[in-house]
Amino acid sequence: MSLSRYYHTLRYLKPRQFYRRLWHRLYQPQPDMSSPPALREKKDSWIIPCKRKPSIYGIDKFNFLNQKHVISNSESWYNKNIDKLWLYNLHYFDDLNASDSASRKIWHRELLDRWVEENPPVSDTGWEPYPTSLRIVNWIKWALTGNELGSECIQSLAIQTRWLAKRLEYHLLGNHLFANAKALLFAGLFFDGEEADNWFSKGLAILGLQISEQILKDGGQFERSTMYHALALEDMLDIINLAGTYTGSRSDELNDLMERNTDSVNNMRHWLDLMCHPDGEISLFNDSAMCIAPSPAELERYAHELGFEPILENNNEIVHLEDSGYVRIKLGAVSALLDVAPIGPDYLPGHAHADTLSFEMSIYSKRVLVNSGTSCYGVSEERLRQRGTSAHNTVVINGQNSSEVWSGFRVARRAKPFGLAICREAESVSVKCSHDGYHRLSGKPTHTRKWEVTQDKITIMDQLDGKWETASAYFYFHPDIKIERIDAGECIHIYCQNKQITFEAINANIRIMDSSYHPEFGVSIPNQCICLEFLESHVVTTLNWE
Repeated sequence: MSLSRYYHTLRYLKPRQFYRRLWHRLYQPQPDMSSPPALREKKDSWIIPCKRKPSIYGIDKFNFLNQKHVISNSESWYNKNIDKLWLYNLHYFDDLNASDSASRKIWHRELLDRWVEENPPVSDTGWEPYPTSLRIVNWIKWALTGNELGSECIQSLAIQTRWLAKRLEYHLLGNHLFANAKALLFAGLFFDGEEADNWFSKGLAILGLQISEQILKDGGQFERSTMYHALALEDMLDIINLAGTYTGSRSDELNDLMERNTDSVNNMRHWLDLMCHPDGEISLFNDSAMCIAPSPAELERYAHELGFEPILENNNEIVHLEDSGYVRIKLGAVSALLDVAPIGPDYLPGHAHADTLSFEMSIYSKRVLVNSGTSCYGVSEERLRQRGTSAHNTVVINGQNSSEVWSGFRVARRAKPFGLAICREAESVSVKCSHDGYHRLSGKPTHTRKWEVTQDKITIMDQLDGKWETASAYFYFHPDIKIERIDAGECIHIYCQNKQITFEAINANIRIMDSSYHPEFGVSIPNQCICLEFLESHVVTTLNWE
C-alpha cells in the first residue's frame, strides 16, 4: 500500500478520530457487575415501532443477510467461519420487534436467557459498541411493547449500558455514535435514578450535536446512503416514541429536543420519498440494500401512528436535493435519480462508492437502469468491485475508479462534483455536471455528463476533457429487462413490460455484458450491462420509448 494512499485517506479525519482510536484500543475498562437501577414508571403510550421481516425460523435457527445458520451453543455466537456482519445481526435481536413477533415469544424468552448465559461480559463481537447499542434498544422496545424481561436480563441490560457508556465510538462518529446515543437515551429512561440520569444526559448531549451534523437541511442523512438514511429516520421516530412514553423532567428535555427537530424529521421523510423508485423501494446509491432498514411504507406507517401528517407528493419535473447532492427528474413515463453529490462527509466516507455522476431510472414505473447494489461488507475483491466505478452507471477512465475506494471502508482521493447546471425548457429538462475525480491521472481528464429528458426520450452526453487512454461508460439493467441486439449495428432493443425501448450510442463501440445485481445483502441476481467503449471524447447515448 502506497504512502500516498494512506496520506490521502487519513488527511480528512478529525483529530478526535486519531486520539479516540488510540484510546479505544488502549483503554479496556472492567465491566460493572453491580445491581441494576430501579425501573422508571411509564405512561401506557408506547407506539408499536417499525416491523422488519422475521429472522428466526427455529429456536436456534437464524436467517440474516439471506444466509441461514444454527446457533446451538456458546461458541456459535462467535463462529469465525461466519461473516462478521451476520454475527452483528445475530446480536442485534431485531426479531424481538419483527412482524408477528408475538408468535415467537417463547423462542425469544429462551434466546434472551441464552444470550445472557452464553455471552458473559465482555466477550468478543456481541459486546462491541454498535451491536450492544442496537441490542439495548431492541430489548427495551420489546419490554415497552408489553413483554417482561427477566431479572437476569435486567441485570445484563444495566451491565451492557454501563459498558457502552465507557466505549462510545467517537473514533468512528456517524451512524455508530448516533446509535450509541440512542441506546443511552433508551436505557436512561427505562431505568430510574442518578446512574440512569447520567446515561440519559450523556446520550442527550451527543444527540443534540449529532442531529444537526448528520441530518442535512434538505433532509438527507450525511453519508448519502438511502439505506442508512432510512435507518436514521427510524432512529428519529423511535426517539420521539420514547419521549412520549415517559413523564418527568427527563422526558420533557427529550421532547423539547425532538420538537425542535420536527422539521428535520419531515424533511427526512420527504427526502426518502424522493429517492425511491415508483415501486416504493429505495434507490441503491453508495452502501445501500433493501431489507436492512424498514421499508419506506413501514416508516410512513410508523410516522403516521406518531401523529405526523402524510407527506405530500412532489410532482415537480425536477427536484434538486441541494445539500445532499441528488437530483430527481420525473417527466412522463420516466423517473430518474441523478448522483451529483460528494461521496459523503470528508471524515466519514466508509459507506461511499465511486459512483459520481451515476444514475438510476424507471420507465413505466419499472426499474430499468440500476446501480449494482451491495451484497457484502468486509475486505474482499467482491466488496471492492461493488464499490468501484465500473459497477455503476457512469464513466471509467483508464480503468481507474473516480474515487480511490480501497479495503472494505476506505477512500483516499475523492471525486468532487462541480459546475452543476439545471435547466427547464418547454418540453424537456436537463442537468449538467462535471467531476474532478480523474485529475489525479496523467493528463488530468475531466468527466462532464449532461442528461436531457423529454416525454419519450433520455439523452446522456458524456464529454471527456484532458488526455486519456481508454474510457468506458456502463449501463446496468434490472434483471427483468431483456436486451436484444439488432444485427451487428449500434441499435439495441430493450424490453420493459412488453414495451420496446431503443438504445443507441454515437462515437462508441457497444458491448453487451453479463453481470450481477445485488439488491439485498447475500443476493446476486444475473443481469446485463451495456458497455460503451469511447472512440471519441464525446459520446452520446439515447434511450427512446413510445
